[in-house]
Amino acid sequence: MNPLRQLEEFGQAVWVDNLQRSYITQGTLQKLITEDGLKGLTSNPTIFQKAVSGSEDYEDLFRAARGQGRSAGDVYEQLAVRDVQGAADILRSVYDALKGRDGFASLEVSPRLANDTKATLDEARRLWKMLDRPNVMVKVPGTEAGVPAIEQLTAEGLNINVTLLFSQERYRQVTHAYLTGLERFAKAGGDLSKVSSVASFFVSRIDVAVDKEIEQRLNAGVTAEQRKVLESLHGKVAIANAKLAYRIYQEVFSSPRWKALSAKGAKVQRVLWASTSTKDPKLRDVLYIEELIGPDTVNTMPPATIDAFRDHGKVRTTLLEDLAGAKETMRQLEAGGVSMKSVTERLAVDGVRLFEESFDALLKAVEAQLKKS
Repeated sequence: MNPLRQLEEFGQAVWVDNLQRSYITQGTLQKLITEDGLKGLTSNPTIFQKAVSGSEDYEDLFRAARGQGRSAGDVYEQLAVRDVQGAADILRSVYDALKGRDGFASLEVSPRLANDTKATLDEARRLWKMLDRPNVMVKVPGTEAGVPAIEQLTAEGLNINVTLLFSQERYRQVTHAYLTGLERFAKAGGDLSKVSSVASFFVSRIDVAVDKEIEQRLNAGVTAEQRKVLESLHGKVAIANAKLAYRIYQEVFSSPRWKALSAKGAKVQRVLWASTSTKDPKLRDVLYIEELIGPDTVNTMPPATIDAFRDHGKVRTTLLEDLAGAKETMRQLEAGGVSMKSVTERLAVDGVRLFEESFDALLKAVEAQLKKS
């Protein structure tokens, strides 16, 4: 059986971490749904920047916009909304079949707003209204400023994909914001069954950052015993961190507070594993799929990772395995002089910066297209 389809039996949904016009116009997205059981799709500024720069998919829109004096930001927004609406329309069959439990396409608020709660709220509301589909999610970064926005938008009945999560502490804050938002929405008479959310935990970036820190520690000089321990942590920390985050999910979504909301029709905020392509060639190319399989989760994979897992992925419920080992990995990391708090805080800042850089490159690419004669 197709390993991608097997994941569904273990409670995990497959989403694709990619979107460009040809996915909609050439049947690529529909094929993934039909053959691989795809349940959703994510986009971000980096994905759109690659789509605009690397294809002719948007020539019709650019041709119509040339000479009109429109800004690159305005034209980008038009193409992004069009693509996400098109993806949502194709995924609507999944959404309807699963009674609103999946079948979502996501569009991100501008990364320039990541540290501005009010501006994030305004843009999220505007994008939600423009998208005008029940099976879309607006992506809001899980920054300090993003957390109150997540609560407020949930309280207004919007579907939110919380992105750029790295730390367990921030993830716990996000679950609290979701529950509080649902409670407020219910108090206002809202239908909780209409609200969906995912919390996107970034995985591979953690190993990249931690392995770099470990290398610096080793180069600075350590004892033979410390060297042995630190070297044994290579490629293990991201999975350990994710497993412990999933324990938080289990705690929060089995609590009396959650059960009261569930009784009113609320859906759990699923954990979504993002950044799941393996960056280190020494590691198995489907490592971050195989080791993070469990109920009520999503794994959003780039196309190459989807192909790899279809070809040679192995499926079992790995998220629930060896929690003691995950705790020991994190303990050894701290004992070895690497602060997970510092790593995740830096990754959150870098994540926003990288998306800002992609957004700027995207606008430049759109501007270049608009200037063509």
